[in-house]
Amino acid sequence: MYNIPYFKDKDPQVVIAFMKEHSFAVLIGCTGDLPVATQVPFLITERDNKLFLRGHIMRNTDHHKAFLNNDNALCVFTGAHTHVSARLYDNPNTASTWNYMTVHARGQLSFLDTPELIEILQETTDHYEADAASPAAFRNLPASYIADLSKAIKGFEIEMTSIEHVFKLSQNKKQAEYERIAAHLTGSGAAARTIAKEMDKRKDDLF
Repeated sequence: MYNIPYFKDKDPQVVIAFMKEHSFAVLIGCTGDLPVATQVPFLITERDNKLFLRGHIMRNTDHHKAFLNNDNALCVFTGAHTHVSARLYDNPNTASTWNYMTVHARGQLSFLDTPELIEILQETTDHYEADAASPAAFRNLPASYIADLSKAIKGFEIEMTSIEHVFKLSQNKKQAEYERIAAHLTGSGAAARTIAKEMDKRKDDLF
């Protein structure tokens, strides 16, 4: 991951907010010789000045077995991204690039018992369903269904030990180039427009 100061946000809460906004992230572990990965909807909580990620995965899969033997976890949160053509630079005879936002969070994964798994299922369902009256809300699910489901999955919690991020948004360019890039992206696809909005939000702090 790039460790370049001008591609970093100075406010840790902005980074955490990004993780919460893009909480369907990639959970990566290692079996020993090979990496394993799965995508997980994370619950992100702060307590005792520490950050924790909670979620659930299927039992007896490669990633379940990997974390039984090696508790080191890498979680990758990604947002919009877009190509940036060098034709938008003052000097177009240089390399084009890619603007993007990502967070890499590392920590130790611990598997949880069934009561804690049920809490995770309820919080996850309530958070993403966001409608207490929905027939798919946790409170409306049959107890027998929840009991059967709990046998097939395993809850986990990861205590974060490091959080690194790259918000690469052309901060290394001159103001005229920066504004030219943002204007061009505004007229492009949905992902490009999202990046342009992020650039516009940061412009006053840069120039």
